[in-house]
Amino acid sequence: MIRLRGLVAVVIVFLTANAATLPDCARADVQYFPIPAVSTSKNDGNDTGLIVPILITDPDGELKYIVAPMFVQNSIVGSRGSINLFRYEPGGREIRFIGSYTERIERRVVFSYADPAFSQGRYSLNFGASFFKNATSRFFGLGQATSEFEQTNYTDREGRVNWRFGVYANEVTQIAVGQRFRQVSLQRGATDLPFTGEQFPSVDGVQGETLILGHRATFYYDTRNNLVSPTDGMAVTAYAEVNQNLRNGDHPVYSRYAIEVKKLFPSESKRAILVVRADLQATIGTQVPFFEQSSLGGQNNLRGFGVDRFIDKHLVALSVEERIHVARMKVAGVTADFEIAPFLDSGQVFNDYKEVSFKSYRMTPGIGFRGIVKPNVVGRVDYGYSQEGGAIFAGLDFPY
Repeated sequence: MIRLRGLVAVVIVFLTANAATLPDCARADVQYFPIPAVSTSKNDGNDTGLIVPILITDPDGELKYIVAPMFVQNSIVGSRGSINLFRYEPGGREIRFIGSYTERIERRVVFSYADPAFSQGRYSLNFGASFFKNATSRFFGLGQATSEFEQTNYTDREGRVNWRFGVYANEVTQIAVGQRFRQVSLQRGATDLPFTGEQFPSVDGVQGETLILGHRATFYYDTRNNLVSPTDGMAVTAYAEVNQNLRNGDHPVYSRYAIEVKKLFPSESKRAILVVRADLQATIGTQVPFFEQSSLGGQNNLRGFGVDRFIDKHLVALSVEERIHVARMKVAGVTADFEIAPFLDSGQVFNDYKEVSFKSYRMTPGIGFRGIVKPNVVGRVDYGYSQEGGAIFAGLDFPY
């Protein structure tokens, strides 16, 4: 997911609904919308600043580009300038680029390309690359019973490259293969919290540089009526992955397995859609880096906690969300829908399946606010409550 901070994602969708349709691509009747960018995040601190989205549609009123330069002042890492570029094409093809530079420590360059209907719909193709330094990452130790008082901070310095190629067996079934390369090192963070490398020196992945080469086979079964903004259907994703820790000579190989099931139950009018998501993950091997294990907390699961709040080898999670349509706007041929979405996330991480117990589950109720320009754009802001104070997340897609 390419994450825009605070309310930016939903504001972009709102502005898209009010953008005038350009009658001719050659006539660059570009629309500028300077707006405040104000947000708060459990791990990332507070942002205040300005974003200037530039919105471009084609002659038929379909959104083609979002260009969004942004400048914010962050309470932890200082001033940040960034540029967000999104291109949308027929068939679900999408190109995304983000670049940002921050006064203290943080850097980010992200590129991704996705074509779910490559070569006239016979294949799917995805690839991407990124480099970033996140100076507000947190680690509490391994396991479900870790305490908030054990919180530590580090800068997550990473480089990533990945590709995936899929073949459609039929309209709803796909088999894909892919690889990923991940380079990770932990450096001192930007907060006053203890440094992870000093508090947890014996945890795998904390010391030195880690190089991961992963090989994955994935099965997809998807009957949803849209990949980005579905209103009906079911999706099942299952994968098996073999990984090589190139810096670990004693135990270089470990494997990961996962199955995720998502089901949408629309009302007759489709003004309310119940969405259920179940997720099961397992990591098999010795000396697996902590950041390669399963985690709960963040924008897509257990949304009442910060990112990666709970980490261990295995994971089981269940989420329920009711997406309720509340308004629709149509201006110059562009239609935007707005939703509220009460939700309940639950789950736990564990080292052995014998440890699974209902008493150990964490639960976080919450509510989301969504803006949708079909078929390509979803902006959201979610608030989840937990005993640790709750968390707010924003993004440009559904959580599941």
